[in-house]
Order: sequence, then structure tokens, then C-alpha cells
Amino acid sequence: MIKQDYLMQMILKFFNALVKAREKHEKDPLEAAESLEDAITAATDIDGVALLALAPESIASVVQVAGIDPVVVRYIAGSMMLEGVYLREAGDASTAALREAQAQALADAFDFDLPADPADFEGMKADIEKEFDVTFEEADRLVNGPSEADALDLDQFPWLNA
Repeated sequence: MIKQDYLMQMILKFFNALVKAREKHEKDPLEAAESLEDAITAATDIDGVALLALAPESIASVVQVAGIDPVVVRYIAGSMMLEGVYLREAGDASTAALREAQAQALADAFDFDLPADPADFEGMKADIEKEFDVTFEEADRLVNGPSEADALDLDQFPWLNA
């Protein structure tokens, strides 16, 4: 249960980083790509610059040896695919091709399929719900605490304001 909670927390933080990168993408695809690299670094606890400079076969080996949970690896690979899209838009086709090859190497090594559309955030939400058997909103509340919308209207309880 603790491992499941830890994984859910890690995946949701990673998802939130992807959402922030998508927001940056509208203004600057290169900045969005860099933001995704930061998220990969945080998720792996491995120096992102060194990790992302590795050949595709090598990155898969390093991630396996590091013992990163396969669920997390799936999201890392998806973010690498998304980074490839952003890098291509920013005019860096060679690094985009490297990220896509690295993502494919991770998918091959950990035996999963890459998303058809790496920018499909609704699909990612559905995957999170399926993986952890909670709604995305419940998972987010568990990890980040209640939102302002969940707050009680204290005016309904005048005796508390006395």
C-alpha cells in the first residue's frame, strides 16, 4: 500500500509537470522540452543531462539497473515522446529523433507500448485511474490535499465564527 501511494504521488507530480510543460509549449516549445527534461530528472533521481545524452540502448540499461518502477518508466517514455514533438517544433530534429529512439528503447526493455499521441492528457488520466483504481480527482486530492472547491463554506456554520 505504501509503495502504491508513493507511485501514485510520483506519477501525479510527473503528470502535473507535463501539464505545466504543455502550457509553456504554447509560448516556447524549447522551454517546454527543457521542462520535460527537468521532470524526467526528478522522476529518476539520475542526472537528467547525463541520462538524456545516452544512446537509446544505454538509457534502457541504466534505467533498469537504477531500479525505477516500470509504471514510472512508462510515463518517462511518454514524456520523451512528447519532448520529441516539442523539439521538432523548435527546429531540433536530431535531438527529437534521439528522444523518440530513447523512448522506444525503454518501451522495448520494459515491454509496453508507447502512446499513439504523447499529448493525449485525457488518455494519461484514464491510465492513472486504471493503474491505481481511483478517479483522477481522488488521486489528486490524496496527493495534493483538498482543493479550494472542496473547502467547507464556514458561513454555513455561524457557531464556528463566534
